[in-house]
Amino acid sequence: MKPFKAALAAIALVVSCLAAAAQAPYPSAPVRIIVPFAAGGASDLVARTVAERLQALWGQGVVIENIGGGGSNIGVAALARAKPDGYTLGLINASSHGMNKWLYKEKLAYDPLRDFAPVSQLAITPNVLVVNPEKVPAKTVPEFIALLKQKPNALNFGSSGVGTSLHVGMELFQQTTGTKLTHVPYRGSGPMMVDLLSGQLDVALDGAAVAWPYVEAGKLRALATSIPQRASFLPDLPALSEFLPGFDVTAWHGLAAPAGTPKEIVEKVSRDVRGILETPEIRDRLATQKIIALGMTPDAFRAFIEAEIKKWEPVVEKAQIRIE
Repeated sequence: MKPFKAALAAIALVVSCLAAAAQAPYPSAPVRIIVPFAAGGASDLVARTVAERLQALWGQGVVIENIGGGGSNIGVAALARAKPDGYTLGLINASSHGMNKWLYKEKLAYDPLRDFAPVSQLAITPNVLVVNPEKVPAKTVPEFIALLKQKPNALNFGSSGVGTSLHVGMELFQQTTGTKLTHVPYRGSGPMMVDLLSGQLDVALDGAAVAWPYVEAGKLRALATSIPQRASFLPDLPALSEFLPGFDVTAWHGLAAPAGTPKEIVEKVSRDVRGILETPEIRDRLATQKIIALGMTPDAFRAFIEAEIKKWEPVVEKAQIRIE
C-alpha cells in the first residue's frame, strides 16, 4: 500500500501546484498591447499613456507593439489571431470596428464582433471641420451649407485616404445636408494639410490636434467639431450636432482582447483601465493633446461597437465606397 499512497501523494502535490498556478493573480507575466498604427499618432499616445499606468499598477511590463498598415487591419487581425490568455491586448478604432466591415466586405480578415472581447473604450479625438479662409467665405455652419447648396461640386474636400474615417465622415456630412463636394484623397493627413493651407483644397475634416494650431494662427477657419457635443477644451466652437441633430463622426480609441479571453481577465483589465482614465492627471494629460478620456464597461463597449457598425453601413453603401 505504501507505493500506492506515495503515488497518491505525488498526484495530490501536482494537482495542488497546478491549482496554485491557475490561481496566480493576473498578470503574472508581461502584457503586450498591439497598436495598429505607426508610433506617434493619437492611438499610440493613448496606448502608451494607459500602458505606463498599467505597468505601475500591475508590477509587470506592458509593452507596446506597433503593427501598422492596411487602414489598421493588419494589426487588428494580429490581435484577433493572438492567444486568448489576457497577455495580448490591442487597440481598436472607428475604422476597424465601425466602417471597415462595409468597406472591405469579404476581404476583411476578421469579424469585428465575433473575433474580439471588448474591454473598454479609452478616448475620443474630436475632429474639426475646417476651411481655407481665403477660398471659403462662410464663417458658420449654416453659411457653409448654404454656400454648398448654391454651388454643388464647386468646392473640394481632402481626406487622408479613400475609406478613412475622415473620408467617410465627410460623406455622412454630404448625405445629411444634401450637399456635394469633390473628394480629393491623399496618402495621409500631412500632405492633405499642406494643400489645404496653400489653397489647393477648400475643406477638410481633421483631428483637432492637427488642425487647431493652424486655426489659432489664422491660417484655417474652424466651423465646428464633429463629436456630439462641444469639447471642454474648445468651448467656443460649436458641434455640428447643434445644426444637424444626431450628427456624430467621432474618432474613438478602444481596448480589446482576442475572443475567448477569460471573462474575469477582461473585467479586471476594464476596471483597471477605467480607474486610470478617471484620474485627473491622465484626463488633463490627454486633454493637452486634444484627446478626451472616456472609459466603458465591456458590455457597454460591445453595445457601442454594434451601434457603430450599424450606423456606418448605409453611409458606405450610399457613397459606394469600396477598398480593393
